[in-house]
Amino acid sequence: MKHPLFQLQYELELPFSEAGTEKGAKLTSAKVDPELLKRLEKLSQMSYRDLVQSWSGERSDDDDSVTVLPMSTRTPEALGYRIGERHPRLIFITRPLHTIKLLDEYLAAANKHMAPGGILYCHTMTAALKRLLISQRYPWGISALVAAYEYLWHRVCPKLKLTKKIYFSFTQGKNRTFTRVEIIGRLYRAGFEVIDEQFRDGEYFVIAQQSAPPIEDTPPTGSPIIHLRRIGKGGQEIVVHKFRTMYTYSEYVQPYIYQYQNLERGGKFKDDYRVNYWGHLLRRLWLDEIPMVWNLIRGDIKLVGVRPLSRQYFNLYSPEIQQLRIRTKPGLLPPFYYDEHTPVTLDEVQESERRYLEAYLTKPFATDWRYFWGIVGNILFHRKHSA
Repeated sequence: MKHPLFQLQYELELPFSEAGTEKGAKLTSAKVDPELLKRLEKLSQMSYRDLVQSWSGERSDDDDSVTVLPMSTRTPEALGYRIGERHPRLIFITRPLHTIKLLDEYLAAANKHMAPGGILYCHTMTAALKRLLISQRYPWGISALVAAYEYLWHRVCPKLKLTKKIYFSFTQGKNRTFTRVEIIGRLYRAGFEVIDEQFRDGEYFVIAQQSAPPIEDTPPTGSPIIHLRRIGKGGQEIVVHKFRTMYTYSEYVQPYIYQYQNLERGGKFKDDYRVNYWGHLLRRLWLDEIPMVWNLIRGDIKLVGVRPLSRQYFNLYSPEIQQLRIRTKPGLLPPFYYDEHTPVTLDEVQESERRYLEAYLTKPFATDWRYFWGIVGNILFHRKHSA
C-alpha cells in the first residue's frame, strides 16, 4: 500500500526551504566536467515526476556514463547487480532515500561502483517537509496527532536500540523520517561532497560528488548520550560524553557547514542548524555537558581548561596555540567564559586561550582557582551559557 504522504509530495502549496539551504552548495560553483554540468543543470530544474518520465530521453541504452536505479533497487546488492562492471559518471536514484533500509551501505555501494569523481543525484522527504505536508492535509488537532505518530514511529523508533528491531521487522525500513542534516551527513560519511541542494515540488533534491572512500567507522546511534572523539593532552585522542544536542550524523556535516557557514563565538558555527530544539535548551541551561563529569572522574579532563576540540576544529588553530593546548588537559569550564566580553572570532578565542594557558603553565593552581570563580560569577550573574 502506498504511503499516504507520497500522495502529498506534489501538492505543496507554497515554496519551501530549510535553514541553511540558501547558504548551501550551489551547482553553479561546482567543479564538474562542463558536459556533465550542463546535464545536471537541466536535471536540477525538473521535478521528480518529470525526471522519471523524461529520463529515457536523457540517455541511450549503450550510454555507460549514466545509470538510473529504478524503484525496485533498494539493497546494496541490487545496486551492484544493476550497475554491473560499468563505472558510470552519473547515478540517479529514483527511490526516495527515506525508503531504503540499509541506506549507509547503499550509498557506500554507489560510491564504490561509480567512476572517480562521479555524481550522485538523489531525493527524499525531510522531517520538516513532512510536518508541513501533514499540517496541509489534516485539520488542526488531527495533524498534531499524525505528526506525533510520524515522529515517534518513523524517526525515534528506528534509532533506539530497544525499538529498532521491532520497527524494521514491521516496516522493512520504509518511510523513515530523516532530517536534512542527517541526509547530508550520511552522504559525507559515504564519501560524497554535496555540490547542490534544493527543495522543489514537495521534494528535497541533492547532487553529490564522489570525493573520498566511505568512512568505515561505527555508525551513529540515536542515543541521548553521544561519545565524541576529541584532542587531549599530548595530542592523544580522548572520548568525551555529552547529551545529544544535534541531529544524528551532524559530526559528518562539519566540513560542509564550515565551507558555507562562518565561525562565531567560542569557535562555533554561526547559525548552526545542526542543533535541535532540545539542544538549544540543554545548552542554555548547561545541562548538555553533565555526562562529561565522567571524563572528569576518569582524569581525561580537568575542571577548568580549554575546550576539548575535534580534529577539524583543532586544525583551524595556529601551530603555536596547538602546541600550548596539548601541554595540558582540556577542561569542563572553558576560559573564555572568564572574559568580560565573550570572544567572537576564532582569533579572539585563541588569544583568550593563550592568556589562560600561559598563566596556567606558570601557576597551575592559582590560575584555575581564579578562573573558576570568575567563570561561576559570569554564569550566575551575567547569564553566560554553554555555546
